[in-house]
Parts: sequence; structure tokens; C-alpha cells
Amino acid sequence: MASIAFFSTFKHPQMFKSQTLISTPKPSNPPLFIYPLRPLHHKPTKIFASIATPPEVRTNPDDLVSSILSKVTQTDRGVSLTNEEHKAVAELAQELRKHCVDEPVKCPLIFGEWDVVYCSNPTSPGGGFRSAFGRLVFKTKEMIQIVESPNIVRNKVSFSALGFLDGEVSLRGELKVLDEKWIQVVFEPPELKVGGMEFQYGGESEVKLEITYIDDKIRLGKGSRGSLFVFRRCKQSV
Repeated sequence: MASIAFFSTFKHPQMFKSQTLISTPKPSNPPLFIYPLRPLHHKPTKIFASIATPPEVRTNPDDLVSSILSKVTQTDRGVSLTNEEHKAVAELAQELRKHCVDEPVKCPLIFGEWDVVYCSNPTSPGGGFRSAFGRLVFKTKEMIQIVESPNIVRNKVSFSALGFLDGEVSLRGELKVLDEKWIQVVFEPPELKVGGMEFQYGGESEVKLEITYIDDKIRLGKGSRGSLFVFRRCKQSV
């Protein structure tokens, strides 16, 4: 079971046709022009031209945040987006990167409960549960990450198996700051709850994530393999 980036598994920019110009020789005898006896009067022709207004470019952080959330909400965390739509999300994330605070790993806004609303790679958050086959069997109900002071990360994926059997996978990890933007989380073996059963499986896992933007609404992260994550805050910072 992979983690949620801290959920990333981390295993998780014509030729022109030449034209020949042919000159037409001037006639040796120019044509005669017959002028009218009375001058002709022409009404001036009015020419109307419209100037296309270029589309508005959003550069304000609040507008960029609203735009990126509108593109990823209700998309099954990015699964239903087309390649062009993924590209649009990536462009917005790149713009938001320009507005990121200095040393985001030290920003207190990192703490709190976050909903994983988007990942550019569907299998990065949730591992096998989010693969093409896994999504046929397991319907993801909730994908939450909780970052607690001073350095605890808890990931939780709630799902419904075959439409009637509820389950949950949870991980607990320890966060380590690598530099002013990068963090590393080492997770304990995941715990699986299905029905009345509860057991631990697998081994430890490790993920690395660059925090590229954070505010009181969203957090953006990029995994070591390039996966883009969008986290939306569920509650106020703790």
C-alpha cells in the first residue's frame, strides 16, 4: 500500500513550403484609359474593425487557488480528467509556485487535516487500491492526511469494497525536514480494517515531497518522481 504523498508511492515543457514568386512582364503597349466627361462621385466606404480582447490572465493567488480547485473538484482525485485538463492544472500550480512563502516547511499552516483532492498520477495516492483494477473493486470514499505538531503524519483511505463492505487503510509516519522546501516521511507498516477484522501488513515505506505552495485553503506538493498533489484543508490548523 503506498502512501498519500506524503501519499506518493515513490517507487511516486513546420516546415514552410517555399513559394516561387513569378513576375509578370509589363505589356509593351500600356492600355489606354478613357476618362469620363463628367466626374464620378463615390460615397466614402466606411470600414469597421473590431479588436479582439485577449483572455484575462489570472495572476492573483486567490484567483489561482479558486481556479485550480474548480478544475480538480469532483474528478475522482484527477482520474476523470483529460490530458489537456491535467496540463491546465499543472500550469496553474506552476503559477502558484511563484507565490509560495519562503521556507514552506517551517510554515505553521502545514499543520491540520487535509483532503487529497487531486493527483496527476492516479495510483500514487492509495497504491493498488487506486489502480485501474483496484478502482473497479474499491470505491474511494475519503482520502485524508493529518499533519500534527511537531512531526507526525497520519494518512487514511476509506473505501467500499464491492459496494457493500466498508474498509479503511491507515498509516502513521514521522516527518523529517530535508531543506527549506523538501520533507521526508517514514511510515510504519499500514493497518487494514475490513468489516470486523483489523490487521497490519507489509513493511515500512518512505516518501519525499516538495511543498510548492501553501496557504489557509490549499497545499500543493510535488513528489520525487514528478507527481503533482493538491490538498484542500478540511479544518482549521491544530
